[in-house]
Amino acid sequence: MTLPFRDINVQTASDAYIFTSPSSPNAPALAIDRPTGDIRLLDASLLSGKRVSRITSIAGILGVIQLRLDKYIIVITKAQPVGRLRGHMVYKVVSTDILPLRERQVSDPDEDRFLNLLRGFIKPGPMYFSYSVDITNSFQRQAQQDAESPLWKRADDRFFWNRFIQSDLINFRNSGGRGQPAPQPNIDPYILPVIFGMLEIHPTTFKGTPLTIALISRRSRHRAGTRYFTRGLDDQGHAANYNETEQVVILNDHTTGLGGSSWQQQQKSSSLADGVGKEMQILSYVQTRGSVPAYWAEINTLKYTPKIQIRAIEAAYPAAKAHFDEQIRIYGDNYLVNLVNQKGREVPVKEAYEKVVEMLVSRPKEHVQGDQRTDEKFHTIETAEKKSQFDRLHYIYFDFHAETKGLQMHRAQLLIDRMREALVAQQYFRASVDSTPGNNNKTDGGRLDVRSLQTSVVRTNCMDCLDRTNVVQSMLARWTLDRMFIDLGLLARGSRFADEDAAFELMFRNMWADNADVVSNAYSGTGAMKTDLTRTGKRTKAGALQDGNVAVTRYCKNNFLDGPRQDAFDLFLGVYQPSVGGGLVFVDRRPVLIQAVPYIAAFGLFFVLMGMYSPRLPDAAVWPMRLFILFWTGVTGWALWFIFNNGMLYVNWPKLNPRPWATEGYHETISRVRKDKVLGPLVARHERGLSVARYINAEEGKKRIE
Repeated sequence: MTLPFRDINVQTASDAYIFTSPSSPNAPALAIDRPTGDIRLLDASLLSGKRVSRITSIAGILGVIQLRLDKYIIVITKAQPVGRLRGHMVYKVVSTDILPLRERQVSDPDEDRFLNLLRGFIKPGPMYFSYSVDITNSFQRQAQQDAESPLWKRADDRFFWNRFIQSDLINFRNSGGRGQPAPQPNIDPYILPVIFGMLEIHPTTFKGTPLTIALISRRSRHRAGTRYFTRGLDDQGHAANYNETEQVVILNDHTTGLGGSSWQQQQKSSSLADGVGKEMQILSYVQTRGSVPAYWAEINTLKYTPKIQIRAIEAAYPAAKAHFDEQIRIYGDNYLVNLVNQKGREVPVKEAYEKVVEMLVSRPKEHVQGDQRTDEKFHTIETAEKKSQFDRLHYIYFDFHAETKGLQMHRAQLLIDRMREALVAQQYFRASVDSTPGNNNKTDGGRLDVRSLQTSVVRTNCMDCLDRTNVVQSMLARWTLDRMFIDLGLLARGSRFADEDAAFELMFRNMWADNADVVSNAYSGTGAMKTDLTRTGKRTKAGALQDGNVAVTRYCKNNFLDGPRQDAFDLFLGVYQPSVGGGLVFVDRRPVLIQAVPYIAAFGLFFVLMGMYSPRLPDAAVWPMRLFILFWTGVTGWALWFIFNNGMLYVNWPKLNPRPWATEGYHETISRVRKDKVLGPLVARHERGLSVARYINAEEGKKRIE
């Protein structure tokens, strides 16, 4: 099995960047020519006399990306060990560097902006990798793979986060390049897959029994982005904010330290396990989350609650079909837990989801259960027939907010009770590590001897797939962990681990709260709400106040800062690919007066404050200053009224991949402003450089439900 190199030196020469592995001196060197970007494999022994200006040690190659003027190599310069899974070290990307193929003499505004987007996106991005274990796949999928394939070939395409920027290396591997036209398997060790998400590994004990518990959330690279700019499905059936979360428990794992090589740790594990006569056991439970599978959007207008726009359900049917076809193929039966509100603005989203399920399932049967608290406590859609694969969908609506209002979060347990039969049948993955002689010493740590498989998955969503979803997913994980410990003999039947080990309970709560914050930060730009419940087990007034702070922060970030964040997602993941020598794309094309209004508001506020707090002479007239303050108060009020009445002109929209509904809304708003009797003549009739070619993908005239 070919594994990625753990140590790579980069030799910087005037004509190429040359990558070699000091620990594998006989392996070919990878050369990326400057400035063409052509890729070659060289005999490393012939490089000793080559003149280089610098030699740098790196942890891996993140990828290669083409921007407007040049190609750049993104390398991982520092990686932090996180912990071990089955003896395999997992690392977090800490710092990176971007190596240009050309030495640029002149500054280019767009090129600099592209580079700043990449740096700002990569630096805080929680990315993880391993040289020896495939963390893009759950343990259940790992057990079904060919362990002899290169690590990158085994990676799950959905969670291979740097797949796009690895395209040059992968294409060279599959087809070769100039002077080397055949497939080039020797480049495999230079291709390193990473995931984006959350990963924590905790060596701990439960009631004195040593074990390792890990939590891994893998974010899909498809339809990735920010909260209000990526909702629902795309045409290929990829859901926004799609994450797979796997909770892992490993028993009899003596390889949990951060030191030593994987092989040394595996040898130690083998000898210790032989000494106590216990084999390593792995148990894992997988859940998913993803946006409501329909064509819908929330349109920012600077109002606190954006307007919801939903296209006809019939139009979304092919995409929904593709989405659930993949979900069923990978996970089996899907239990679709929908937590959106049954009243208010979220109702159209709930109804859209239910219509999608009714269209997919053969002869759907609905059942609605209510009580004095809510008319629709549960709403299920499923069928007893098995005519098609989509009959493996089981829709379960739970009125989360109605049930838990008044800080009564414990009532969310009603959902777990309602799903108990399905959860029992679902099971979880369980395997032991094959410890037969000669198997332990393999680089993959030994074959997994499967004892049980998880046969279905719970797919949870709310509007954002964040706060409500986090609470329910942690409760499902808790229920399953109780079951695991009972099956392992660590708990008596009917007991709960929360009542048996307070330290373990605290660790479990904090781990899931950390997961909630990481997933939320990636999508909304803030930590999650309701984490007081996850961390402490109860809803508190302090937690409610913190949620208010999060809500205000989200409003500001989602309206004024998320455009560049979305552009960074689109650039890194290849949704937008800069055209070589293309025109300026970051220019603000709004009429000058529209751009000036926020500055007018700021100046007006400044003059008001100056008039109110400036010292005055004792005999100075009062009325002139009052008139001054009243005038600038009126100017400030008008400017703020104009901004919030025409909010779509002031939202920080993505510029690289304009959203069709944003483009349409912008033109409607600017047309309304031009009809104004006072401002209309002052607003330019044409924005310089605006080209309809940028909006050819705008889907106008589609039927919508608003």
